[in-house]
Amino acid sequence: MAKRPKKPPKMWVFSPPKPPKPKVPDDLKAEVTAQAEALIQELKPIHIKEPPKDYLWNYVDDLYGKWFRSYFYFCARYACPDPRALAPSFEIRFARMEYVGNQRFSLSYMRHTGEWIELEQDLTIEKCLRAIKDDPYYIP
Repeated sequence: MAKRPKKPPKMWVFSPPKPPKPKVPDDLKAEVTAQAEALIQELKPIHIKEPPKDYLWNYVDDLYGKWFRSYFYFCARYACPDPRALAPSFEIRFARMEYVGNQRFSLSYMRHTGEWIELEQDLTIEKCLRAIKDDPYYIP
């Protein structure tokens, strides 16, 4: 039987703290919220459809956005019409704008595994919203 290689000894290593994320100014929050709400109103007729009668599968019921710390999330609420459903609805976050400073954002989408994948960095608000509208990654 082959012997396992010996592991190196454990040791302490200096790990400096991560720098704090920049705080989003209130006026920028208001601007992003207003522009995102306009985009959401454009996306609603495309993604929110009336379900067929006696439909038992989940469907998009509402689109909205919300802030959490330095992130702005685009969310979709799904309705669960099946009587055996655990809850009448649930929320899915499908796009995320992360404030990186200097009125710039990084743009990510939620992968099917529940992991955020950052696709674009250092974008203005307008470029972020255009990408969410046009790119197929950001579909609820």
